[in-house]
This record gives sequence, structure tokens and C-alpha cells, in this order.
Amino acid sequence: MRVADSYLGHREDSAVTDRLADADPLRVVLSDTDRRRSRLRTETTDGEDIGIVVARDLADGDVLETDDGALVEVELAAIDALVLDFADADVSATTALELGHALGNRHWDLAVRGEEALFPVPDTRERMDAAVADLLPEGVTTRYERAPPTTFDDGGDRRHGDGHAHGHGDHTHSHPHGSHDSADHEHGHAHGVRTIDGDGE
Repeated sequence: MRVADSYLGHREDSAVTDRLADADPLRVVLSDTDRRRSRLRTETTDGEDIGIVVARDLADGDVLETDDGALVEVELAAIDALVLDFADADVSATTALELGHALGNRHWDLAVRGEEALFPVPDTRERMDAAVADLLPEGVTTRYERAPPTTFDDGGDRRHGDGHAHGHGDHTHSHPHGSHDSADHEHGHAHGVRTIDGDGE
């Protein structure tokens, strides 16, 4: 079995593009879970067993090299995302804060694209619909779409199929955590809000 253990870069990097031009790369399609693993065994799109050993999360378009010099191009399988479209909504600050508080307490990943908020579907669509149904302001529409799992990544230099990285906003809040040495106190937790249209740069 071949093992891809060298990370070469992204297919749009000039040095990698040059190498791909002279090669017939193998291709693998990875799930969101598998792209985060440092070691995995999978199959190429041609059905060949292959091992991947890299110390980084993989993104769509990343290129690896096997121990025998073959190139391997990574593709990520899309995931379901709930899209809340606020384009036609008349939202008061109170309503927006109530919605943000309720969804924030679920610790769902979030990406913002223009007037839309996207959430990956960690469970069933029915549960997602039930979780937001009573919270949606008048005029907000919902739909589901397939999205690259990197849509919800925060931090780092991630590629999103458009050849450049995007800025990210962050917010922090605290949750109480039981007592430590008989003294109650809070710890802050940070959650990224992913802006995917460049507005947050």
C-alpha cells in the first residue's frame, strides 16, 4: 500500500501547479472527520488502498506525495448546512440577540455570508428545524445546501476554492464552571464566527 506522507501545498501554489502539470495525480475524497486525522487509510477514486500520514488538517485542493513519488490530490466531501437568510427580515436588536443567544448556547459552528448565517448539520434536519423554528424573526427564510466543510473552519490560512484566505471575526463569552477549591469563578470560551464573503477583513 502506498503512503502519502509529504504535504506539498495547494494545487494553486505555483510550484505545486507545475508538478501537477507533469503528473497524473491520484485523487482521494475525504470526509470532514477524515481530513482532520493525522493518519488514515482510505481509497483513491480509482479504488487503490492508500495511507495518509500528515500532521495537519487537509483542505480541498491540497496535494500530497507518496513514498514512491506519486502525487495525491485531496477533495473534500461536501456537508449539509442550514442556511438562515436575513435578506428580507425586519429584525429588532432584541430578537437578534435572543436568536444569537439561543444558537450560541448550542455551540454550533457558524459562518456568515452576506445576509445569511450558515450552520453545519450535526444531527438531523428535523432537529435543526425544531431548534430554530420558534426563534426565527419575521421574514427569515431557511433552506439547506451542501457546503465544503472548510466553510466552518476558523483561524489559520485556509483555502476555500477561490485561491485566497479570508479574515475571521471572533467573539468570547463566559460560562460558569462549578467550584474549584470552594471558590466559584468563570472561564472564558472563544468561538469563531466565520465570514466567508470577505466583509470581515
